[in-house]
Amino acid sequence: MLNKYICWQPMVWIRITINLKFKIMRSTIFSFVVIAALLPLTACEQVAENDAEPAGLEDFLGHWSFDIDGGWVGWLGVTQEDNYLDAELLWKWGSVTPVANVFLTGDGVLHVTRTSRRQRGTGNEPRVHMITSWMEAESDGETISGYFLEPRGDGMGVDSTWFEGPRLPEVPPAPDLDALEYGEPVELFNGRDLTGWELIEENRVNGFRAVNGVLYNDAKQTPGEPAVSYGNLRTIDEFEDFNLTLDVNIPQGSNSGVYLRGIYEIQVLDSYGREPNDHNMGAVYSRITPSEAAERPAGEWQTMDITLADRHVTVILNGVKIIDNEPVYGPTGGALQSDVFAPGPIFLQGDHGPVSFRNMVLTPIIN
Repeated sequence: MLNKYICWQPMVWIRITINLKFKIMRSTIFSFVVIAALLPLTACEQVAENDAEPAGLEDFLGHWSFDIDGGWVGWLGVTQEDNYLDAELLWKWGSVTPVANVFLTGDGVLHVTRTSRRQRGTGNEPRVHMITSWMEAESDGETISGYFLEPRGDGMGVDSTWFEGPRLPEVPPAPDLDALEYGEPVELFNGRDLTGWELIEENRVNGFRAVNGVLYNDAKQTPGEPAVSYGNLRTIDEFEDFNLTLDVNIPQGSNSGVYLRGIYEIQVLDSYGREPNDHNMGAVYSRITPSEAAERPAGEWQTMDITLADRHVTVILNGVKIIDNEPVYGPTGGALQSDVFAPGPIFLQGDHGPVSFRNMVLTPIIN
């Protein structure tokens, strides 16, 4: 069906109908509604209406993983409760969070809103604004697409970002881990150099180095000097399902992560002494909370034994099973790809702070 794309001009808002299935169509009949004083129009795409029937609610229910213009990844889960709709959203980075509101309009467009606090000014009583960003999406039942609109920080306009991706099938039942067959183990880190690894962001500083069998990431900032943008490290090889074992040492107050297939982040954090939550050491970041706290104090070596099998994750931290073959419904923030079925790399987060790894061995699952 149709969606609305909003272009901002000084002293005028223009709402232009856009066919989401065809981003750009020229030599067509254009339709606009001028909402305020009409000024000369600039920089707005003009595309034709779609005569298809509006999408129904059933076309939106479920889980969606999508690509975002600019190389980012997003995820949306839409559910129908007793007397209302609800949804969770991942947009680019950060956490999977409940949305502020979600509703379907008669033209077959799903509207999803989220809010955030933005402090204005300084002093004893700074002004705080609640900023609303929103998604306008259409679906044919198999694919979702649309625009995400965010007010600019200075209040002068709205940025619009295109997204598109498929409906995810339901997560299958938990696999029988005892029945899995494994191939030959792969030593990911040779202990001498970064052979088999590469920086994800070529324009950033590589803080990783190999010293005496340890892969160090020395991502430190120097007070009073410009901030250094450190990069993340990934394996050149890509993998399907597997078991991964490694040792990790996280300094006090530091933060990192191990991404499985470049999609799912297993949190690495100095969270010793805290109650379990989905942002602590060993969690599937913002998705699965450890059953108990098994981390050691900062600065000590800790062991991780992680199995990814058929969209289910098991994590054994320091000999304690804290995630037991639990389903993971979609990517986590900062994922490299939206396709949860494609092979992908092991990806080590290096842009948050110092961390060390050693004894990294991946054993592929072959059935």
